[in-house]
Amino acid sequence: MRTYVLLIPVSILLMLTCACTTQQPQPAPQKEPGSAAQVHANLRQVMRGILFPNSNVIFAAQSTNPADVKPAADPTTATNPLASTYGGWIAVENSALALAESANLLTIPGRRCANGRAVPVQNADWGTFVQGLRDAGMTAFKAAESKNQDKILEAADAVTTACSNCHDKYREKPGGEADRCM
Repeated sequence: MRTYVLLIPVSILLMLTCACTTQQPQPAPQKEPGSAAQVHANLRQVMRGILFPNSNVIFAAQSTNPADVKPAADPTTATNPLASTYGGWIAVENSALALAESANLLTIPGRRCANGRAVPVQNADWGTFVQGLRDAGMTAFKAAESKNQDKILEAADAVTTACSNCHDKYREKPGGEADRCM
């Protein structure tokens, strides 16, 4: 009888110990805020806000040596990127990198064309055109790093070709808004 009296508290203690050490299932890890790419602009807005102004910096460097551009009286408020705080060849480098990096923006699912159609990221030629932009941006970056206007001429041609290849298929013709991003 004495064994049973001792066995009961030991059993209870053992059960409590096991219950306390049993691992509870861990909640699923939460995604960090902002970890997924989000779309805020349509394709036209990305083109006009990022690609067009940055390609124009590269095109300007064809005829104006960025090293010869004097900083603006107040470079922090300069509207000419070549005369701004990060002006000269640095502006050309930055613009080239903006082109290369913005290629990634053109592949984010959920982006819409100006007419509301989905950007055709699933089309094989879209991927080819986007890679052409990325490559042209990096060509322009290397040319800007070399601070050589002859190389900028070649790089500007690569940018023009990359843009034209895509625009010939996906950009609207004059007066043809509905044809954008077919």
